[in-house]
Amino acid sequence: MTHGFDVTSPLVCEGIIGDGCGGGRFFLVEDETLVAYDPQTQMKIFLLDGIKNAKVVKKKTCLLTIECENEVIRFDLSALKRV
Repeated sequence: MTHGFDVTSPLVCEGIIGDGCGGGRFFLVEDETLVAYDPQTQMKIFLLDGIKNAKVVKKKTCLLTIECENEVIRFDLSALKRV
């Protein structure tokens, strides 16, 4: 456990430096909210509310995919909005 959350949780993914948007940050769902955590500044940025029954968070380039019990949510980090 680091930074107050478990980095091995399926609800946490790490942005790889050089892989597009969000390199070096952690993306996680906590309390039905998508959050970006920057370990350098130790700041959290709240990106999207209302995420119900999230199971897995994945990242590829600038697109976060949140697999929930009843839906799949895609969030574009370059536009900072749900797509």
